[in-house]
Amino acid sequence: MTYRHLIPLGLFLLLVILFGRGLFLNPREIPSALIDKPVPTFDLPTLYNPEKRFTDKIFDGKVSLYNVFASWCTACRDEHPLWMEFAREGKYPLYGFNYKDKREDALEWLAELGDPYVEIAYDFPGLSGINWGVYGVPETFIIDKQGNIRYKQIGPINREILEQTIRPLLARLEQEPAKELPQ
Repeated sequence: MTYRHLIPLGLFLLLVILFGRGLFLNPREIPSALIDKPVPTFDLPTLYNPEKRFTDKIFDGKVSLYNVFASWCTACRDEHPLWMEFAREGKYPLYGFNYKDKREDALEWLAELGDPYVEIAYDFPGLSGINWGVYGVPETFIIDKQGNIRYKQIGPINREILEQTIRPLLARLEQEPAKELPQ
């Protein structure tokens, strides 16, 4: 007895399994190659003072967030009130990454809406954004005490994402030991 007639059935079942798995994937979740890797090395001017530097060392030893935003971004405006609320709590530092934006526009935007950021990196040409894998705004990264990227939110946060994903992850990362810095 030959099993040649079972080959098409086997291929059909394999396709059903693959397509079935695809039905349960979230199309908004785009995997990042940077998850569980150290933050990219960078050295940028700050938004408020071009003479002051913002480097990757700012993330050492603490759980923090890095929010990519721009004044021209409508979704950034939508999520901004949640960041203002989050920053008022003062539990975790929120750093800003002003991306492909005119300095004057970003400063005006923050003056109008408020500034929730501890410090803001300024990247008008967007070159550092390439190293971070940024391809749109807003995006938010959660960085652990070791300086590793542990989460990337593509698109705006909302109350549900903040409460069900971001806060629990921050609390869990806070329990992990900090890396020992060279002396």
